[in-house]
Amino acid sequence: MNDLRKLFFSLLVFSICFGVFSCSNPSSKSNETMTEDTTNDVKERASPLKTTSGNIGGKAVAVEYGAPSVKGRVIWGDLVPYGEVWRTGANEATNVTFEKGVKVEGEAVEAGRYSLFTIPKEDEPWTIILNSDWDLEHGHFQYNEENDVLRVDVSPTFGTDHQEMLSIEVVNKGIEIKWEKAKVLVNIE
Repeated sequence: MNDLRKLFFSLLVFSICFGVFSCSNPSSKSNETMTEDTTNDVKERASPLKTTSGNIGGKAVAVEYGAPSVKGRVIWGDLVPYGEVWRTGANEATNVTFEKGVKVEGEAVEAGRYSLFTIPKEDEPWTIILNSDWDLEHGHFQYNEENDVLRVDVSPTFGTDHQEMLSIEVVNKGIEIKWEKAKVLVNIE
């Protein structure tokens, strides 16, 4: 009989606990309440998603990228290693869209959407890459060199002005990438 009482008592405790937890479980709330709760739980991205667009020689160009901040870190040669492919932003791959065919650093590129990668190098020109795989959720981890459409070298400049958050802008001469003290202009016509 003691075993039966223990079993009954255990079931009673389990039922009470289950009832208490299920009442506090957000999944048991109405859809309206769930919607409110989930919107309050949404966190901002550490590297906000940014977009920029403009016309270069009468041709529309748009860029979408995750914009990380320096946050006191050493960027070039450390957070972004020299000699390795970098997704030129954070989170998913940076995308560049050309409405019409263009020339990037003198090389023809067809209209379309491309991912943008960079290989920074110490004391050498940096390699800028356009790749046909533009929908890469994890940036450089999914990068496949076989899908490169273009590879060109550009020389960065390093100034005294500090750019805390990565900035990629469409300017008259092309796409300008600025972060920390580095600035790279990718000429487009």
